[in-house]
Amino acid sequence: MDYGRKKPAIPMRLYFKLVLMFFLVSVTNNYALNFNISMPLHMIFRAGSLMANMVMGIIYLNKKYSITQYLSVGMISIGIFLCTIASSQVEPNQIEETPLSKYTDLIWWIAGIFLLTFALFLSARMGIYQEVLYKEHGKHPYEALFFMHALPMPGFLLLMQDLKKHFGILADSEPVYIFDYGIPVMILFLVGNVITQYVCISSVFVLTTECTSLTVTLVLTLRKFVSLLLSIVYFGNAFTLTHWSGTGLVFTGTMLFSNVPGMIRDGISRKKVD
Repeated sequence: MDYGRKKPAIPMRLYFKLVLMFFLVSVTNNYALNFNISMPLHMIFRAGSLMANMVMGIIYLNKKYSITQYLSVGMISIGIFLCTIASSQVEPNQIEETPLSKYTDLIWWIAGIFLLTFALFLSARMGIYQEVLYKEHGKHPYEALFFMHALPMPGFLLLMQDLKKHFGILADSEPVYIFDYGIPVMILFLVGNVITQYVCISSVFVLTTECTSLTVTLVLTLRKFVSLLLSIVYFGNAFTLTHWSGTGLVFTGTMLFSNVPGMIRDGISRKKVD
């Protein structure tokens, strides 16, 4: 066995840079929920990762894009803007407000939007960085998966109080009896989340070695669409006509960006030839 003796295929100094970005993105995205950000808004805003990835590709890789792709990015940007404005109107109505609390909530909400924006572009930069690493050092998805999640763990010691507080909330949740043994329902949800996250994240790391950062971002954007619909149904969040319009723009823009209409036309043409 080579435990502890095998040299990483990608130098550790490069992993540390990647891990720092991963840690900041993870913590910032989760922390934004403390700033009057609803879960649907959180998911829709992160759907703009396609736009952010394109911007980073232009800046760091000197990539060129077509007019259709620029148009699709515009649609995505407008869609996120509509959903953001609609959510800012919905959130204050959840509690009885005074003029002072209204402006305080608005300030916190703007801070949450800033955190989401920071995480959005840093995540795109991380995707570009991964793409470059795999081109230079080869495909090593499971090595990257291990180091990306093992190395940041000491950083979570800084959040120990917050972690203890929320674990206490989980432990105090209503019990579910399995074979006459009571288990807090939120603990079961946590276990289920860990299992599904492992399946999802490990698949994403394999995908990053086979596709460009932009293609990976497209797949993840479509996954967020499904998560968005499930969130609306499960949490009962308000979802207005403006939200639906914005969501439609975001994902129609995504389809245009990936040239889905062109692929459909090519497929029909090949069938006619055959």
